[in-house]
Amino acid sequence: MPTASPLAAQLRLYLATDRALMRGRDWGEVIAAAVAGGVTAVQLRDKEASARELYELAVRLLSLTRRLGVPLLINDRLDVALAADADGAHLGQDDLPLAAARRLAPGKILGCSVNTPEQLAAAEAAGADYAGLGAAFATSTKNDAPPVLGLDGVARLTRAARIPCVAIGGITAANAAGLLASGAAGVCVISAILGSADPRAAAAALWRALPADR
Repeated sequence: MPTASPLAAQLRLYLATDRALMRGRDWGEVIAAAVAGGVTAVQLRDKEASARELYELAVRLLSLTRRLGVPLLINDRLDVALAADADGAHLGQDDLPLAAARRLAPGKILGCSVNTPEQLAAAEAAGADYAGLGAAFATSTKNDAPPVLGLDGVARLTRAARIPCVAIGGITAANAAGLLASGAAGVCVISAILGSADPRAAAAALWRALPADR
């Protein structure tokens, strides 16, 4: 398990976006509210957007997240992250290989989704800054989610990790603390914040649920 680091602190309460859960609300207003409630990093995740749409949204949100002092990472699309000068990207197992991404983006934060010890080791060897462990629990926001890890699976991966790990999938205020107790540096949340009519209050409830010290 890696020691605490500035990046680990930034990943403590990590929000990933979902267009359907926005329900027509303004992206900037929702993200600003979530950050006010305790969110420490934002991943722009929009499976429906074209590259141009994603780029334009990233540029707009980046001015907000920079002002708020939280990193903005782009899901799947390193090209969009580089074009918008975002803080980094989060890549899945079927996206651009991490080693290639690291060559193209030496100064950016790069995360990688992993579900097995082999995937974790490969991500570390390729230069990942953090690993996204999922699915931690059953989730409805990702149709192709890998097998559920549960607390035991998250603990096994974090014990083997040399980089910070963030648990994702089915996370709520009721189970978030258990994931940090299992070794995760943070939790990545979608519906528990964006599914709420009050994203600030939802983020604050999650923040309060996390242990004060690691």
